[in-house]
Amino acid sequence: MPQKSGDIREELEQITRAPQKQKKRTVCVIGHKNPDTDSICAAISYTYLKKQLEKPDGRYQYVACRAGSVSAETQFVLDYFHVPQPLFIENIGTRVKDLEIRRTPGVDAKISVKDAWNLMNTQNVFTLPITDAESHLQGLITINDIAKSYMDENDSAIVSVARTPYRNIMETLDAEMVVGDPEASFTEGKVVIAAANPDVMENYINPHDMVILGNRYESQLMSILAGAGCIVVCLGAPVSKTIQHMAKEKGTTILVTPLDTYTVARLINQSMPIDFFMKSDNLITFHLGDFTDQIKEIMSKKRYRDFPVLDKRGAYIGTISRRNLLNARKRALILVDHNEVSQAVDNVENAEILEILDHHKIGTLQTINPVFFRNQPVGSTSTIVYEMYRENNVEIPKTIAGLLASAILSDTLIFRSPTCTMMDRMAAEHLAKIAGIEPEEYARKMFRAGSDLKNRTPEEIFYTDFKTFEVNEETIGIGQITSMDEEELSDIRDRIKPFIEKAYEQHGLSLAFFMLTNIIDESTTMICYGKHAQELLESAFGVTVEDHIAKMPGIVSRKKQVVPVIMAELNKDNDV
Repeated sequence: MPQKSGDIREELEQITRAPQKQKKRTVCVIGHKNPDTDSICAAISYTYLKKQLEKPDGRYQYVACRAGSVSAETQFVLDYFHVPQPLFIENIGTRVKDLEIRRTPGVDAKISVKDAWNLMNTQNVFTLPITDAESHLQGLITINDIAKSYMDENDSAIVSVARTPYRNIMETLDAEMVVGDPEASFTEGKVVIAAANPDVMENYINPHDMVILGNRYESQLMSILAGAGCIVVCLGAPVSKTIQHMAKEKGTTILVTPLDTYTVARLINQSMPIDFFMKSDNLITFHLGDFTDQIKEIMSKKRYRDFPVLDKRGAYIGTISRRNLLNARKRALILVDHNEVSQAVDNVENAEILEILDHHKIGTLQTINPVFFRNQPVGSTSTIVYEMYRENNVEIPKTIAGLLASAILSDTLIFRSPTCTMMDRMAAEHLAKIAGIEPEEYARKMFRAGSDLKNRTPEEIFYTDFKTFEVNEETIGIGQITSMDEEELSDIRDRIKPFIEKAYEQHGLSLAFFMLTNIIDESTTMICYGKHAQELLESAFGVTVEDHIAKMPGIVSRKKQVVPVIMAELNKDNDV
Protein backbone atom coordinates (compact mmCIF):
# COMPACT_ATOMS: atom_id res chain seq x y z
CA MET A 1 0.00 0.00 0.00
CA PRO A 2 1.30 3.52 -0.74
CA GLN A 3 2.35 5.39 2.35
CA LYS A 4 0.20 8.46 3.13
CA SER A 5 1.85 11.76 3.71
CA GLY A 6 -0.64 14.58 4.27
CA ASP A 7 0.71 18.04 5.05
CA ILE A 8 4.44 17.55 5.65
CA ARG A 9 5.57 21.12 6.32
CA GLU A 10 5.77 20.61 10.07
CA GLU A 11 7.63 17.35 9.57
CA LEU A 12 10.03 19.00 7.12
CA GLU A 13 10.80 21.66 9.72
CA GLN A 14 11.55 18.93 12.26
CA ILE A 15 13.91 17.03 10.02
CA THR A 16 15.85 20.17 9.08
CA ARG A 17 16.43 21.25 12.66
CA ALA A 18 19.55 20.30 14.62
CA PRO A 19 19.31 16.72 15.93
CA GLN A 20 18.10 16.31 19.49
CA LYS A 21 19.64 14.07 22.09
CA GLN A 22 18.41 10.55 21.56
CA LYS A 23 19.57 6.98 21.15
CA LYS A 24 19.09 6.85 17.37
CA ARG A 25 22.13 7.66 15.30
CA THR A 26 21.81 10.88 13.31
CA VAL A 27 22.56 10.69 9.59
CA CYS A 28 23.18 13.95 7.73
CA VAL A 29 21.87 14.01 4.15
CA ILE A 30 23.94 16.68 2.46
CA GLY A 31 24.87 18.08 -0.94
CA HIS A 32 28.04 19.77 -2.14
CA LYS A 33 29.64 23.08 -1.18
CA ASN A 34 28.18 26.19 -2.80
CA PRO A 35 24.95 24.21 -3.18
CA ASP A 36 22.66 24.71 -6.13
CA THR A 37 18.92 24.05 -6.21
CA ASP A 38 19.36 20.37 -7.06
CA SER A 39 21.76 19.85 -4.16
CA ILE A 40 19.40 21.42 -1.60
CA CYS A 41 16.13 19.97 -2.91
CA ALA A 42 17.57 16.48 -3.34
CA ALA A 43 18.85 16.53 0.27
CA ILE A 44 15.46 17.58 1.68
CA SER A 45 13.46 15.18 -0.52
CA TYR A 46 15.71 12.19 0.08
CA THR A 47 15.65 12.87 3.81
CA TYR A 48 11.88 12.71 3.75
CA LEU A 49 11.96 9.45 1.78
CA LYS A 50 14.43 7.85 4.19
CA LYS A 51 12.25 8.95 7.07
CA GLN A 52 9.22 7.27 5.51
CA LEU A 53 11.13 4.05 4.93
CA GLU A 54 12.70 3.92 8.41
CA LYS A 55 10.99 1.50 10.78
CA PRO A 56 9.74 2.83 14.15
CA ASP A 57 12.47 0.87 15.92
CA GLY A 58 15.07 1.74 13.30
CA ARG A 59 18.64 2.77 14.08
CA TYR A 60 18.74 6.12 12.32
CA GLN A 61 17.36 9.62 12.36
CA TYR A 62 17.81 11.51 9.10
CA VAL A 63 18.48 15.25 8.94
CA ALA A 64 18.63 17.37 5.77
CA CYS A 65 21.77 19.51 5.73
CA ARG A 66 23.65 21.93 3.49
CA ALA A 67 27.37 22.67 3.10
CA GLY A 68 27.05 26.31 2.09
CA SER A 69 24.80 29.32 1.64
CA VAL A 70 21.53 28.99 -0.23
CA SER A 71 21.42 30.84 -3.56
CA ALA A 72 18.71 33.34 -4.48
CA GLU A 73 17.22 30.84 -6.91
CA THR A 74 17.05 28.10 -4.29
CA GLN A 75 15.61 30.49 -1.71
CA PHE A 76 12.85 31.33 -4.17
CA VAL A 77 12.01 27.63 -4.42
CA LEU A 78 12.04 27.13 -0.64
CA ASP A 79 9.88 30.21 -0.10
CA TYR A 80 7.45 29.21 -2.85
CA PHE A 81 6.80 25.84 -1.20
CA HIS A 82 7.16 27.12 2.40
CA VAL A 83 10.11 24.89 3.30
CA PRO A 84 12.85 26.01 5.74
CA GLN A 85 16.52 25.90 4.81
CA PRO A 86 18.34 22.69 5.75
CA LEU A 87 20.72 22.71 8.70
CA PHE A 88 24.06 24.34 7.83
CA ILE A 89 27.14 22.18 8.48
CA GLU A 90 30.53 23.65 7.66
CA ASN A 91 32.62 20.77 8.97
CA ILE A 92 31.44 17.17 9.42
CA GLY A 93 34.40 16.08 11.54
CA THR A 94 33.81 14.37 14.87
CA ARG A 95 33.26 16.86 17.66
CA VAL A 96 33.71 16.61 21.40
CA LYS A 97 29.93 16.27 21.76
CA ASP A 98 30.15 13.04 19.72
CA LEU A 99 32.48 11.47 22.29
CA GLU A 100 31.50 9.57 25.40
CA ILE A 101 31.80 12.34 27.99
CA ARG A 102 32.31 11.23 31.57
CA ARG A 103 29.75 13.09 33.64
CA THR A 104 31.90 13.50 36.75
CA PRO A 105 30.00 16.03 38.91
CA GLY A 106 31.70 19.25 39.95
CA VAL A 107 32.53 19.71 43.64
CA ASP A 108 32.70 22.71 45.96
CA ALA A 109 36.08 24.36 46.37
CA LYS A 110 35.90 24.11 50.17
CA ILE A 111 35.43 20.35 50.54
CA SER A 112 38.28 18.63 52.35
CA VAL A 113 41.11 16.70 50.78
CA LYS A 114 39.76 13.64 52.56
CA ASP A 115 36.32 14.05 50.97
CA ALA A 116 37.92 14.58 47.57
CA TRP A 117 39.94 11.37 47.99
CA ASN A 118 36.82 9.43 48.97
CA LEU A 119 34.90 10.81 45.97
CA MET A 120 37.67 9.77 43.60
CA ASN A 121 37.64 6.25 44.97
CA THR A 122 33.86 6.00 44.92
CA GLN A 123 33.54 7.32 41.36
CA ASN A 124 36.73 5.63 40.14
CA VAL A 125 38.12 8.87 38.72
CA PHE A 126 41.54 10.49 38.84
CA THR A 127 40.43 14.10 38.44
CA LEU A 128 37.80 16.16 40.22
CA PRO A 129 36.51 19.41 38.73
CA ILE A 130 35.85 22.25 41.17
CA THR A 131 32.84 24.37 40.20
CA ASP A 132 30.80 27.25 41.61
CA ALA A 133 27.04 27.38 42.11
CA GLU A 134 26.52 28.18 38.39
CA SER A 135 28.67 25.20 37.31
CA HIS A 136 31.51 27.44 36.12
CA LEU A 137 34.86 25.69 36.34
CA GLN A 138 37.14 27.08 39.05
CA GLY A 139 39.88 24.49 39.01
CA LEU A 140 40.93 20.84 38.98
CA ILE A 141 42.43 18.54 41.56
CA THR A 142 43.98 15.19 40.72
CA ILE A 143 45.14 12.17 42.66
CA ASN A 144 48.69 13.37 42.01
CA ASP A 145 47.86 16.70 43.63
CA ILE A 146 46.58 14.92 46.74
CA ALA A 147 49.62 12.63 46.87
CA LYS A 148 51.88 15.65 46.54
CA SER A 149 50.10 17.35 49.44
CA TYR A 150 51.13 14.42 51.65
CA MET A 151 54.66 14.00 50.37
CA ASP A 152 55.67 17.66 50.41
CA GLU A 153 57.34 18.88 53.59
CA ASN A 154 54.87 21.51 54.75
CA ASP A 155 55.39 23.57 57.88
CA SER A 156 52.99 23.37 60.81
CA ALA A 157 51.13 26.50 59.68
CA ILE A 158 49.88 24.92 56.44
CA VAL A 159 46.38 24.27 57.83
CA SER A 160 45.81 27.95 58.60
CA VAL A 161 47.49 29.12 55.40
CA ALA A 162 44.91 27.00 53.55
CA ARG A 163 42.17 28.82 55.52
CA THR A 164 40.64 25.51 56.53
CA PRO A 165 36.94 25.65 57.49
CA TYR A 166 36.17 24.27 60.94
CA ARG A 167 33.45 22.17 59.34
CA ASN A 168 36.13 20.33 57.37
CA ILE A 169 38.13 19.74 60.55
CA MET A 170 35.05 18.46 62.37
CA GLU A 171 34.17 16.06 59.55
CA THR A 172 37.71 14.80 59.14
CA LEU A 173 38.26 14.22 62.85
CA ASP A 174 34.66 13.15 63.55
CA ALA A 175 34.73 15.95 66.11
CA GLU A 176 32.09 17.90 67.99
CA MET A 177 32.40 21.66 68.47
CA VAL A 178 31.91 22.50 72.14
CA VAL A 179 32.78 26.18 71.85
CA GLY A 180 33.01 28.29 68.70
CA ASP A 181 31.37 29.04 65.35
CA PRO A 182 31.15 26.02 62.99
CA GLU A 183 30.98 28.38 60.00
CA ALA A 184 34.32 29.99 60.84
CA SER A 185 37.73 28.95 59.51
CA PHE A 186 41.15 28.37 61.01
CA THR A 187 43.13 31.17 59.35
CA GLU A 188 46.04 32.00 61.69
CA GLY A 189 48.66 30.10 63.65
CA LYS A 190 50.30 26.68 63.47
CA VAL A 191 49.27 23.20 64.61
CA VAL A 192 50.91 22.17 67.89
CA ILE A 193 50.81 18.87 69.82
CA ALA A 194 50.78 19.43 73.60
CA ALA A 195 53.12 16.60 74.54
CA ALA A 196 55.17 18.48 77.17
CA ASN A 197 54.36 19.76 80.68
CA PRO A 198 52.29 22.95 80.87
CA ASP A 199 55.25 24.99 82.08
CA VAL A 200 57.20 24.00 78.94
CA MET A 201 54.25 24.43 76.58
CA GLU A 202 53.91 28.12 77.25
CA ASN A 203 57.27 28.63 75.52
CA TYR A 204 56.13 27.33 72.14
CA ILE A 205 52.37 28.00 71.98
CA ASN A 206 51.67 31.31 70.25
CA PRO A 207 48.43 33.25 69.82
CA HIS A 208 45.96 31.71 67.31
CA ASP A 209 47.67 28.28 67.29
CA MET A 210 45.67 25.05 67.13
CA VAL A 211 46.68 22.80 70.04
CA ILE A 212 46.08 19.04 69.99
CA LEU A 213 45.92 17.71 73.54
CA GLY A 214 44.31 15.27 75.95
CA ASN A 215 42.16 15.60 79.06
CA ARG A 216 44.71 17.42 81.27
CA TYR A 217 43.03 20.46 82.75
CA GLU A 218 46.31 22.33 83.18
CA SER A 219 47.26 21.90 79.49
CA GLN A 220 43.84 23.08 78.33
CA LEU A 221 43.95 26.08 80.66
CA MET A 222 47.48 27.07 79.70
CA SER A 223 46.65 26.83 75.96
CA ILE A 224 43.67 29.15 76.36
CA LEU A 225 45.67 31.62 78.44
CA ALA A 226 48.43 31.55 75.78
CA GLY A 227 45.87 32.75 73.22
CA ALA A 228 45.34 29.53 71.27
CA GLY A 229 42.81 29.91 68.49
CA CYS A 230 41.58 26.33 68.87
CA ILE A 231 42.16 23.34 71.13
CA VAL A 232 41.40 19.81 69.96
CA VAL A 233 40.64 17.50 72.86
CA CYS A 234 41.35 13.85 71.98
CA LEU A 235 39.84 10.51 73.06
CA GLY A 236 36.46 12.13 73.66
CA ALA A 237 37.57 13.57 77.01
CA PRO A 238 34.99 15.80 78.71
CA VAL A 239 35.69 19.53 78.86
CA SER A 240 34.86 21.27 82.12
CA LYS A 241 32.45 24.17 82.21
CA THR A 242 35.23 26.36 83.58
CA ILE A 243 37.38 25.67 80.54
CA GLN A 244 34.41 26.23 78.20
CA HIS A 245 33.59 29.56 79.93
CA MET A 246 37.18 30.74 79.73
CA ALA A 247 37.42 29.66 76.06
CA LYS A 248 34.38 31.75 75.21
CA GLU A 249 35.90 34.78 76.94
CA LYS A 250 39.22 34.38 75.13
CA GLY A 251 37.72 33.49 71.72
CA THR A 252 39.17 29.98 71.68
CA THR A 253 37.37 27.26 69.73
CA ILE A 254 37.09 23.85 71.41
CA LEU A 255 36.71 20.62 69.45
CA VAL A 256 36.31 17.18 71.01
CA THR A 257 37.21 14.10 68.95
CA PRO A 258 37.12 10.38 69.81
CA LEU A 259 40.43 9.89 67.98
CA ASP A 260 43.81 9.66 69.68
CA THR A 261 46.52 12.30 69.37
CA TYR A 262 48.56 10.43 66.73
CA THR A 263 45.53 9.90 64.47
CA VAL A 264 44.47 13.53 64.82
CA ALA A 265 47.95 14.72 63.90
CA ARG A 266 47.99 12.39 60.90
CA LEU A 267 44.54 13.40 59.62
CA ILE A 268 44.50 17.13 60.31
CA ASN A 269 46.08 18.01 56.95
CA GLN A 270 43.34 16.04 55.20
CA SER A 271 40.83 18.62 56.42
CA MET A 272 42.35 21.36 54.27
CA PRO A 273 40.09 22.63 51.43
CA ILE A 274 40.94 21.42 47.95
CA ASP A 275 41.06 24.93 46.53
CA PHE A 276 44.45 25.25 48.25
CA PHE A 277 45.85 22.47 46.07
CA MET A 278 43.74 22.74 42.92
CA LYS A 279 45.09 23.96 39.59
CA SER A 280 43.24 27.09 38.58
CA ASP A 281 45.59 28.87 36.16
CA ASN A 282 45.93 28.09 32.44
CA LEU A 283 43.41 25.28 32.55
CA ILE A 284 43.04 23.37 29.30
CA THR A 285 39.35 23.01 28.55
CA PHE A 286 37.38 21.92 25.49
CA HIS A 287 33.92 22.84 24.26
CA LEU A 288 31.23 20.57 22.88
CA GLY A 289 31.68 22.06 19.42
CA ASP A 290 35.46 21.53 19.23
CA PHE A 291 36.62 19.12 16.54
CA THR A 292 38.51 16.07 17.77
CA ASP A 293 41.20 16.40 15.10
CA GLN A 294 41.98 19.85 16.54
CA ILE A 295 42.20 18.75 20.17
CA LYS A 296 44.27 15.61 19.55
CA GLU A 297 47.52 17.53 19.30
CA ILE A 298 46.76 19.53 22.45
CA MET A 299 45.99 16.37 24.41
CA SER A 300 49.11 14.61 23.15
CA LYS A 301 51.37 17.39 24.43
CA LYS A 302 49.93 17.39 27.96
CA ARG A 303 50.34 14.62 30.49
CA TYR A 304 46.92 15.18 32.00
CA ARG A 305 44.65 12.20 32.33
CA ASP A 306 41.35 14.11 32.03
CA PHE A 307 40.28 17.32 30.31
CA PRO A 308 37.16 19.31 31.29
CA VAL A 309 34.40 19.89 28.73
CA LEU A 310 32.30 23.07 28.75
CA ASP A 311 29.04 23.86 27.03
CA LYS A 312 28.45 26.95 24.89
CA ARG A 313 27.61 28.97 28.03
CA GLY A 314 30.95 28.03 29.58
CA ALA A 315 29.38 25.71 32.16
CA TYR A 316 31.21 22.51 33.07
CA ILE A 317 29.47 19.28 31.98
CA GLY A 318 32.07 16.49 32.21
CA THR A 319 35.54 15.26 31.25
CA ILE A 320 37.18 13.38 28.39
CA SER A 321 40.49 11.55 28.13
CA ARG A 322 42.74 10.31 25.33
CA ARG A 323 40.97 6.97 25.52
CA ASN A 324 37.74 8.67 24.47
CA LEU A 325 39.38 9.72 21.21
CA LEU A 326 40.18 6.09 20.39
CA ASN A 327 36.50 5.19 20.75
CA ALA A 328 35.18 8.24 18.88
CA ARG A 329 32.30 7.38 16.57
CA LYS A 330 32.43 9.02 13.17
CA ARG A 331 29.48 11.10 12.06
CA ALA A 332 27.24 9.44 9.47
CA LEU A 333 26.60 10.94 6.02
CA ILE A 334 24.54 10.42 2.91
CA LEU A 335 25.96 12.43 0.00
CA VAL A 336 23.71 13.73 -2.77
CA ASP A 337 24.64 15.45 -6.04
CA HIS A 338 28.42 14.95 -5.67
CA ASN A 339 31.13 12.39 -4.99
CA GLU A 340 34.29 14.52 -5.07
CA VAL A 341 36.33 15.24 -1.92
CA SER A 342 36.97 18.81 -3.09
CA GLN A 343 33.22 19.47 -3.34
CA ALA A 344 32.21 17.76 -0.11
CA VAL A 345 31.70 19.27 3.32
CA ASP A 346 34.99 19.82 5.17
CA ASN A 347 36.47 16.79 6.94
CA VAL A 348 34.40 14.33 4.91
CA GLU A 349 37.34 11.91 5.06
CA ASN A 350 36.75 11.57 8.81
CA ALA A 351 33.04 10.80 8.46
CA GLU A 352 31.28 7.51 7.76
CA ILE A 353 29.59 7.66 4.37
CA LEU A 354 26.55 5.38 4.19
CA GLU A 355 25.15 6.26 0.76
CA ILE A 356 25.89 8.34 -2.34
CA LEU A 357 23.32 9.54 -4.89
CA ASP A 358 24.77 11.40 -7.85
CA HIS A 359 24.56 12.10 -11.59
CA HIS A 360 28.16 13.26 -12.13
CA LYS A 361 31.29 11.36 -13.06
CA ILE A 362 32.78 9.10 -10.39
CA GLY A 363 35.17 11.23 -8.37
CA THR A 364 37.82 10.94 -5.68
CA LEU A 365 35.87 9.89 -2.60
CA GLN A 366 36.92 6.66 -0.95
CA THR A 367 35.08 4.72 1.74
CA ILE A 368 36.28 2.18 4.28
CA ASN A 369 33.20 -0.01 3.94
CA PRO A 370 30.96 -0.81 0.97
CA VAL A 371 28.19 1.75 0.57
CA PHE A 372 24.96 2.12 -1.39
CA PHE A 373 26.12 4.08 -4.45
CA ARG A 374 23.56 5.09 -7.09
CA ASN A 375 24.92 7.00 -10.05
CA GLN A 376 22.85 7.57 -13.19
CA PRO A 377 23.51 9.60 -16.36
CA VAL A 378 20.56 11.94 -15.94
CA GLY A 379 20.30 15.70 -15.79
CA SER A 380 19.52 16.00 -12.08
CA THR A 381 20.04 14.07 -8.85
CA SER A 382 16.42 14.87 -8.03
CA THR A 383 15.37 12.69 -10.96
CA ILE A 384 17.07 9.77 -9.21
CA VAL A 385 15.30 10.63 -5.96
CA TYR A 386 11.98 10.74 -7.83
CA GLU A 387 12.63 7.27 -9.23
CA MET A 388 13.39 5.97 -5.72
CA TYR A 389 10.05 7.27 -4.44
CA ARG A 390 8.34 5.30 -7.19
CA GLU A 391 10.44 2.17 -6.65
CA ASN A 392 9.58 2.16 -2.94
CA ASN A 393 5.89 2.92 -3.58
CA VAL A 394 5.98 6.06 -1.41
CA GLU A 395 3.47 8.77 -2.28
CA ILE A 396 5.11 12.07 -3.21
CA PRO A 397 3.56 14.99 -1.28
CA LYS A 398 2.85 18.26 -3.08
CA THR A 399 5.68 20.08 -1.29
CA ILE A 400 8.27 17.41 -2.12
CA ALA A 401 7.02 17.27 -5.71
CA GLY A 402 7.56 21.02 -5.99
CA LEU A 403 11.10 20.79 -4.70
CA LEU A 404 12.03 17.89 -7.01
CA ALA A 405 10.45 19.55 -10.06
CA SER A 406 12.28 22.82 -9.33
CA ALA A 407 15.61 21.01 -9.07
CA ILE A 408 15.16 19.18 -12.37
CA LEU A 409 14.05 22.33 -14.19
CA SER A 410 17.05 24.18 -12.76
CA ASP A 411 19.67 21.55 -13.57
CA THR A 412 18.36 20.92 -17.08
CA LEU A 413 17.82 24.64 -17.84
CA ILE A 414 14.15 23.96 -18.57
CA PHE A 415 15.10 20.88 -20.63
CA ARG A 416 17.56 22.90 -22.80
CA SER A 417 20.75 21.39 -21.36
CA PRO A 418 22.43 18.53 -23.27
CA THR A 419 22.44 16.65 -19.95
CA CYS A 420 18.63 16.48 -20.01
CA THR A 421 17.21 13.01 -20.67
CA MET A 422 13.72 11.78 -21.40
CA MET A 423 13.65 10.49 -17.82
CA ASP A 424 14.29 14.03 -16.51
CA ARG A 425 11.53 15.50 -18.66
CA MET A 426 8.97 12.83 -17.72
CA ALA A 427 9.85 13.16 -14.03
CA ALA A 428 9.60 16.97 -14.04
CA GLU A 429 6.29 16.99 -15.87
CA HIS A 430 4.76 14.43 -13.50
CA LEU A 431 6.08 16.26 -10.44
CA ALA A 432 4.84 19.61 -11.77
CA LYS A 433 1.30 18.20 -11.97
CA ILE A 434 1.48 17.04 -8.36
CA ALA A 435 2.90 20.40 -7.26
CA GLY A 436 0.33 22.37 -9.26
CA ILE A 437 2.81 24.39 -11.33
CA GLU A 438 3.27 25.01 -15.05
CA PRO A 439 6.93 24.05 -15.72
CA GLU A 440 7.96 26.72 -18.26
CA GLU A 441 6.22 29.63 -16.54
CA TYR A 442 7.35 28.61 -13.04
CA ALA A 443 10.95 27.98 -14.17
CA ARG A 444 11.22 31.45 -15.71
CA LYS A 445 10.16 32.99 -12.39
CA MET A 446 12.69 30.81 -10.61
CA PHE A 447 15.54 31.78 -12.93
CA ARG A 448 14.67 35.47 -12.74
CA ALA A 449 14.85 35.27 -8.94
CA GLY A 450 18.21 33.56 -9.20
CA SER A 451 19.64 35.99 -11.74
CA ASP A 452 18.83 39.10 -9.72
CA LEU A 453 22.47 39.69 -8.85
CA LYS A 454 22.73 43.48 -9.01
CA ASN A 455 23.08 43.94 -5.26
CA ARG A 456 25.47 41.04 -4.71
CA THR A 457 29.25 41.32 -4.49
CA PRO A 458 31.54 39.75 -7.09
CA GLU A 459 32.61 37.21 -4.48
CA GLU A 460 29.01 36.20 -3.72
CA ILE A 461 28.28 35.87 -7.43
CA PHE A 462 31.45 33.90 -8.14
CA TYR A 463 30.77 31.32 -5.42
CA THR A 464 27.04 30.96 -6.15
CA ASP A 465 27.78 27.72 -8.01
CA PHE A 466 31.51 27.02 -7.89
CA LYS A 467 33.14 23.59 -8.05
CA THR A 468 36.70 22.31 -8.13
CA PHE A 469 38.03 19.24 -9.96
CA GLU A 470 41.31 17.33 -9.74
CA VAL A 471 43.09 16.34 -12.98
CA ASN A 472 46.66 15.04 -13.11
CA GLU A 473 47.44 16.59 -9.73
CA GLU A 474 46.10 19.92 -10.94
CA THR A 475 43.12 21.71 -9.39
CA ILE A 476 40.61 23.32 -11.73
CA GLY A 477 37.90 25.66 -10.49
CA ILE A 478 34.77 26.30 -12.56
CA GLY A 479 31.96 28.63 -11.51
CA GLN A 480 28.69 29.25 -13.33
CA ILE A 481 25.66 31.51 -13.23
CA THR A 482 22.63 31.44 -15.50
CA SER A 483 20.37 34.27 -16.61
CA MET A 484 17.75 35.15 -19.18
CA ASP A 485 19.07 38.71 -19.51
CA GLU A 486 22.14 39.28 -21.69
CA GLU A 487 22.53 42.83 -20.40
CA GLU A 488 22.71 41.55 -16.85
CA LEU A 489 25.28 38.93 -17.85
CA SER A 490 27.45 41.61 -19.50
CA ASP A 491 27.39 43.69 -16.31
CA ILE A 492 28.32 40.65 -14.21
CA ARG A 493 31.12 39.76 -16.62
CA ASP A 494 32.78 43.13 -16.05
CA ARG A 495 32.52 42.68 -12.26
CA ILE A 496 33.69 39.06 -12.16
CA LYS A 497 36.70 39.46 -14.43
CA PRO A 498 38.86 41.32 -11.85
CA PHE A 499 37.78 38.93 -9.08
CA ILE A 500 38.74 35.67 -10.81
CA GLU A 501 42.45 36.30 -10.17
CA LYS A 502 41.75 36.57 -6.43
CA ALA A 503 39.79 33.30 -6.43
CA TYR A 504 42.57 31.66 -8.44
CA GLU A 505 45.15 32.54 -5.80
CA GLN A 506 42.85 31.95 -2.83
CA HIS A 507 42.20 28.30 -3.78
CA GLY A 508 45.66 27.58 -5.17
CA LEU A 509 44.12 26.72 -8.54
CA SER A 510 45.96 25.63 -11.63
CA LEU A 511 43.17 26.95 -13.86
CA ALA A 512 40.09 29.04 -13.15
CA PHE A 513 37.00 29.41 -15.35
CA PHE A 514 33.69 31.20 -14.95
CA MET A 515 30.65 30.53 -17.14
CA LEU A 516 28.00 33.22 -17.74
CA THR A 517 25.23 31.20 -19.38
CA ASN A 518 22.31 32.72 -21.26
CA ILE A 519 19.43 30.24 -21.01
CA ILE A 520 17.42 31.78 -23.83
CA ASP A 521 20.29 31.99 -26.34
CA GLU A 522 21.74 28.68 -25.11
CA SER A 523 25.23 30.16 -25.07
CA THR A 524 27.99 30.94 -22.58
CA THR A 525 30.52 33.71 -22.14
CA MET A 526 33.60 32.11 -20.57
CA ILE A 527 36.15 33.97 -18.44
CA CYS A 528 39.44 32.14 -17.93
CA TYR A 529 42.53 32.68 -15.81
CA GLY A 530 45.73 30.80 -15.08
CA LYS A 531 48.82 29.48 -16.78
CA HIS A 532 47.97 28.43 -20.36
CA ALA A 533 44.24 28.90 -19.64
CA GLN A 534 43.64 30.85 -22.84
CA GLU A 535 45.61 28.38 -24.95
CA LEU A 536 43.74 25.45 -23.40
CA LEU A 537 40.35 27.02 -24.05
CA GLU A 538 41.19 27.77 -27.67
CA SER A 539 42.62 24.31 -28.27
CA ALA A 540 39.85 22.40 -26.53
CA PHE A 541 36.84 24.31 -27.88
CA GLY A 542 38.14 25.92 -31.06
CA VAL A 543 37.17 29.40 -29.86
CA THR A 544 38.99 32.71 -29.89
CA VAL A 545 39.98 34.10 -26.49
CA GLU A 546 40.48 37.83 -26.21
CA ASP A 547 41.58 39.37 -22.93
CA HIS A 548 40.63 36.20 -20.99
CA ILE A 549 37.08 36.12 -22.46
CA ALA A 550 35.58 33.76 -25.05
CA LYS A 551 32.11 33.51 -26.61
CA MET A 552 30.89 29.88 -26.69
CA PRO A 553 27.61 29.34 -28.60
CA GLY A 554 25.74 26.13 -27.79
CA ILE A 555 27.62 25.62 -24.51
CA VAL A 556 25.37 25.60 -21.43
CA SER A 557 26.37 22.55 -19.36
CA ARG A 558 29.44 22.60 -17.13
CA LYS A 559 29.08 18.91 -16.35
CA LYS A 560 28.64 17.55 -19.86
CA GLN A 561 30.10 20.15 -22.20
CA VAL A 562 32.92 21.82 -20.30
CA VAL A 563 34.47 19.59 -17.63
CA PRO A 564 34.92 16.48 -19.85
CA VAL A 565 36.46 18.51 -22.68
CA ILE A 566 38.91 20.32 -20.39
CA MET A 567 39.90 17.05 -18.71
CA ALA A 568 40.41 15.35 -22.06
CA GLU A 569 42.63 18.23 -23.20
CA LEU A 570 44.71 18.09 -20.04
CA ASN A 571 45.07 14.32 -20.27
CA LYS A 572 46.14 14.67 -23.91
CA ASP A 573 48.83 17.14 -22.92
CA ASN A 574 49.93 14.81 -20.14
CA ASP A 575 50.20 11.85 -22.49
CA VAL A 576 52.39 13.87 -24.81
